[in-house]
Amino acid sequence: MWVIFLEAGVALALLLIIVWATWPKKDPARIENKPPGETPRDGQP
Repeated sequence: MWVIFLEAGVALALLLIIVWATWPKKDPARIENKPPGETPRDGQP
């Protein structure tokens, strides 16, 4: 029975890792309510 709980825990941990890794990062331009074109990105003038 413990194997079932172990397997469910591993599956849940894997799901959480995948969701965390693919979650979009916060954009500083959105936090300050600026249009996307006003915040220059790295390497752009």
